[in-house]
Amino acid sequence: MSENIWGYPQTAGHIAGVDLVGYKVEALDGSIGKVDKHSDDIGSAYLVVDTGIWIFGKQVLLPAGTVSRIDTDGETIHVDRTKAQIKDAPEFDKEKHLGDLGYHQQLGGYYGSHRA
Repeated sequence: MSENIWGYPQTAGHIAGVDLVGYKVEALDGSIGKVDKHSDDIGSAYLVVDTGIWIFGKQVLLPAGTVSRIDTDGETIHVDRTKAQIKDAPEFDKEKHLGDLGYHQQLGGYYGSHRA
């Protein structure tokens, strides 16, 4: 994994400080939910997506490096992974995601090796 999976790609159109909560999130093959929480922290930027009925009542954590494009006018974030890849990712752990290096490495390894 050569790129930083925990940083927004320069081509994604991310603007630091823009509140992404409530933005729709689109995988390569359809909608996965809405942003419930996000972080712009350098080296650990991410989105927490509430999947609603898609994965009944579940949240997923997406490293910022999975974002391919942010449409601020349409309030939509496009990620370059499929719904199946996101569904099969390590389960979101709201306690561990805030500083557990092992958890970040596990997620980063998964998303870094699963490209569409």
